[in-house]
Amino acid sequence: MAANYRAMCRARSKAERFSKLSIVIEETDETLFWLEMLEELNYVQQEILLDLKIKTEEVLKTTSSYRKMLKD
Repeated sequence: MAANYRAMCRARSKAERFSKLSIVIEETDETLFWLEMLEELNYVQQEILLDLKIKTEEVLKTTSSYRKMLKD
């Protein structure tokens, strides 16, 4: 997520920024998926996962809102 976000910050145009931000959103959603899988498999303590999931969902919401703003 972070490397793709950095690439988005260095985009040369609005279209490139939108495209790279879409990748950030996709990667963030994939991260959330893997955190949910770890939760279901009981590989990591619930308290740790809860915090990570909350932060990941926050990043997902924020970047999705930003992408929507870029689209307008």
